[in-house]
Amino acid sequence: MEARHRQRNRTKEDGVAKLRMMNHLIRIVAITAIVILCGLLWTDSTFAQCVMCRASLGGNSSFVRNLNIGVLVLLVPPVSIFCTIFILAFRHRK
Repeated sequence: MEARHRQRNRTKEDGVAKLRMMNHLIRIVAITAIVILCGLLWTDSTFAQCVMCRASLGGNSSFVRNLNIGVLVLLVPPVSIFCTIFILAFRHRK
């Protein structure tokens, strides 16, 4: 009886420890991602274009800005899919 009670408490403690570790890891990944994104968005090279794109757009600055925003918007789905697959793989590892 005593051994079963100890085993149940140990199992609960292991579950709580795993949950804390997972929350800590998620927090670290989120903070790292935010810092990297902020660093990338505040640099001038983030809004750089290839030579062909710049030549075809000419001097139309509003269109250039909209094109840059469109490129960033098109980047969101693949990155979110990759992050989702990574998180699922990490949670279900053995």
